[in-house]
Amino acid sequence: MEFDQGWILLGLPIAFALGWLASRFDLRQLRLDNQRTPKAYFKGLNHLLNEQQDQAIDAFIEAVQSDPDTSELHFALGNLFRRRGEYERAVRVHQHLLARADLSQSDRDRAQHALALDYLKAGLLDRAEQALRLLEGTAFASMSHLALLSIYERSRDWGQAAAMADKLAQAGEGSFQARQAHYLCEQALALNSAEHWPAAQALLEKALALSPHNVRASLTLAQGLHRAGQVRQALALLIELVQAQSPSLPLVAPHLARWAQECQQVTPVRALLQQAYQHTPSLDVLKALADLTAVDDPAAVPALLLQHLDKEPSLVVASQWMQGQTQTPEGLQKALARAVKPLLRYRCAACGFEATQHFWQCPGCQAWDSYPARRVEEL
Repeated sequence: MEFDQGWILLGLPIAFALGWLASRFDLRQLRLDNQRTPKAYFKGLNHLLNEQQDQAIDAFIEAVQSDPDTSELHFALGNLFRRRGEYERAVRVHQHLLARADLSQSDRDRAQHALALDYLKAGLLDRAEQALRLLEGTAFASMSHLALLSIYERSRDWGQAAAMADKLAQAGEGSFQARQAHYLCEQALALNSAEHWPAAQALLEKALALSPHNVRASLTLAQGLHRAGQVRQALALLIELVQAQSPSLPLVAPHLARWAQECQQVTPVRALLQQAYQHTPSLDVLKALADLTAVDDPAAVPALLLQHLDKEPSLVVASQWMQGQTQTPEGLQKALARAVKPLLRYRCAACGFEATQHFWQCPGCQAWDSYPARRVEEL
């Protein structure tokens, strides 16, 4: 059978036309895909980069309405609501995600973790705890344990906090011994009455066994011994801290000066503080040294203050020196005393929160051991 070449001539235009139609279909499909990716999504990203959260939220809401099945848009929107403090709206977004039957297990765990963070930021600690416990055994388990530890610390449930710290340490999340020593100190402080002192003492000794160089445990134990009438034992414990040249020596020095006078140990303790002052010339150590010097020779105190001023200029020490001068105008003394008050505060190294007293846990950021023992003027 002879092949008719006319069919080839006829087929070429047909094939060309079909190819052209196929290419047009691909272009149309590409345009449809581009339309399905909401432009509002990119607008939202642009607003986020420009730190315009209000406009970003509006754009993401528009994107979610255009494509309600995209989980990433919901996560972005929920996180934005949480950052803005709109916790109720963030909770609704993440609860909507958890209600979806087509959500993958990884996204479901992610949504559960986000919901727990919403509750935590809103201060709903009981709901946050329930949501975090559902993440046990998931990829978010370690983060949920850290969040639970924060919840127990905020609610001052030190027993639960200690148990969670043990779990985190066993999981290789770091050492929590110093923090657990603080938990024991908190429990000991709760036993503030005389009849409960033996139980408090046992807790403090356990804290020292757990963290031998923990200044708070040693200082709290010494204060408890002092209240129990065991002043010499309390003084001996503080002397050990001074001899160790701890960075927290300024916190110990005022107690050391008072108890040395009670025990008639002024001369040896003054010599010890003088040696410590050479190593740590802080305002509190200087004040304690001046108090002990005034016991035997009050006239030597101004010279001691002037020696400090020769080494380090200090408005606080200058104010203390002027208070001992009879010729200084009273108005000047009052003005200087008011000026030095902010300089005598303590400042958190983590968040900058300032307080007139030293805290072992910052009231602002909840960080432990973030307050240096030095005053603001010395930082």
